[in-house]
Amino acid sequence: MQYTVNMDQGTSALASAIGLRVRQERQARRWTLERLAEVARVSRRMVVSVEQGAVNPSVGTLLRISDALGIGLPALVEPPPGRPVKLTRSGDGAVLWRGDAGGHAVLVAGTEPPNVVELWDWTLGPKERYAGEVHSAGTRELIQVREGEITVQVAAQKVGLAVGDALSFPGDVPHSYANPCDSQARFSLAVFEPGVGLGTDA
Repeated sequence: MQYTVNMDQGTSALASAIGLRVRQERQARRWTLERLAEVARVSRRMVVSVEQGAVNPSVGTLLRISDALGIGLPALVEPPPGRPVKLTRSGDGAVLWRGDAGGHAVLVAGTEPPNVVELWDWTLGPKERYAGEVHSAGTRELIQVREGEITVQVAAQKVGLAVGDALSFPGDVPHSYANPCDSQARFSLAVFEPGVGLGTDA
């Protein structure tokens, strides 16, 4: 799913920071725009738009680009590591998805490759659904519901979760999260993606 939205100041600043990091990583590898587009399986135009900070790319697009560069998604939205301890204050996480019913996904924290762990704070509005990107082989996801109810579909299996319930499942198959209720749902999501960048030629 690719989409462009009218960006507010915060979103525009994030898009610019992501674009700068993508360009730095691409140039460090001496890759052309075409090479990154080919490895990431996105269009050259999308790569240009991302590097210019002119587009608010989907989470799926960011995953493909970060995997192609071998750095993991958290590295695209965080400054380069300078200290072993990273602090993200409440409200400072990167909002990487917004839904039509008020939902949003915030990447709160993450680790560096090769074994990348992402920690997300998800909110789904009433009756809202998000179809997750199929991750690389070996990826696992863990969810715990903090408010409301959600339904997680993993391949053909559906599981309903209420407050306090947790679920672990493979992230390398089609999956989605849905809020079946008329009130907001909120959940924590951890994504473990092993071996990021190990198969990438620099």
